[in-house]
Amino acid sequence: MAHSIVDSSDTDLEQERYLRDATHHFRGIEKPLKYGPTIETLNDLITALHKEFDTNYVNIEMVNHIMLSYKSHPREWKRFAKFDRFKYTRNLVDAGNGKFNLMILCWGEGHGSAIHDHADSHCFMKMLKGDLQETRYEMPCSKAIEMPNVDIGEVNGDSDEEQEFEREQLNVVGSTTITVNDVAYINDNLGLHRVENPSHIDTAVSLHLYCPPFNECSVFHKNSGKRIKCPVTFWSKYGVRQAESKK
Repeated sequence: MAHSIVDSSDTDLEQERYLRDATHHFRGIEKPLKYGPTIETLNDLITALHKEFDTNYVNIEMVNHIMLSYKSHPREWKRFAKFDRFKYTRNLVDAGNGKFNLMILCWGEGHGSAIHDHADSHCFMKMLKGDLQETRYEMPCSKAIEMPNVDIGEVNGDSDEEQEFEREQLNVVGSTTITVNDVAYINDNLGLHRVENPSHIDTAVSLHLYCPPFNECSVFHKNSGKRIKCPVTFWSKYGVRQAESKK
């Protein structure tokens, strides 16, 4: 059983440390648990997550179970699904009282992410519509380069600017196709990944849970292994375009 201890008397920093410690041994589960709750709707999923993260012991296997148990119902999540013509979007569904983030990512035809890490957090990715291709890489040892105002959805990890950097090519671990209702799990101890919509005629939608939540990660150039610190932002929150919500 994989647990992360969360003591309500601890500081937020200590709570995060417990969750991050669990990434050293948790590898994900492939099937729902026999004793886990039944998740029939998106609201059930959100309620179950809040209940799990409100306990003194956050059972990461149970979090995985909750994500696995939910079956995609487009009528429940389509109001959060906001697309952009030029890049994939990250759309906040629930902020999880600061202990987790639940979001929907929308992938236009051929859209993909940069190769990136997950800031020592747990990452669960569930397919709601279409397919995604996940390519995993070994974690390199390169140091991060500060590049402010660069968004993860806009970083080109395949450019040919590596001449300035020491070469440390990223090694591919494997590639997997994630289909509707599948759940993929990754953390930094398992490596890096790049996710892309392989279809040029259909869109894709995925549900992501990150715990602890983070607002910065690193992206990597696949040929040089260079690491760039990158802010992580939301295209929309709770179904409202972020730019519009500020007006």
